[in-house]
Amino acid sequence: MSSKNTICLWFDRDAFDAATFYAATFPDSAVGTVLRAPGDYPAGKQGDVLTVEFTVAGIPCLGLNGGPYCTHSEAFSFQIATDDQAETDRLWQAIVGNGGEESECGWCKDRWGLSWQITPRALIAAISDPDPAAAKRAFDAMMTMRKIDIAAIEAARQG
Repeated sequence: MSSKNTICLWFDRDAFDAATFYAATFPDSAVGTVLRAPGDYPAGKQGDVLTVEFTVAGIPCLGLNGGPYCTHSEAFSFQIATDDQAETDRLWQAIVGNGGEESECGWCKDRWGLSWQITPRALIAAISDPDPAAAKRAFDAMMTMRKIDIAAIEAARQG
């Protein structure tokens, strides 16, 4: 482990599968060291994947196969800034289309229950518009969406 601060994410038993998916899906992501259990433990057997180091969009993470005792919640999420609708659509489909589920306002969950915010930079620009009326129109439009539609946000922003 080379990073001083690493996000540890608890998985039932699929940390390696999740890390591999994230590495294939998000730019600046990779799978690193895989540590196998040196002995039996409550959630697994000797030789099972215990932890896997990985990076998601430049953020160092550690996946821990700790068993079914802890689950993910919306209290933690990755927010991924996208540059255009094509990138937004690709990442949304990768997560939702791989056993995940849609939520609201650009949020979705992957098949392991981890929450993601797929957030176009255009959305942030729109809801922080110096014109309060334009910002509110964009915000109100976002509140009706699941996946963010940049064209609809921009149309709302313009009035």
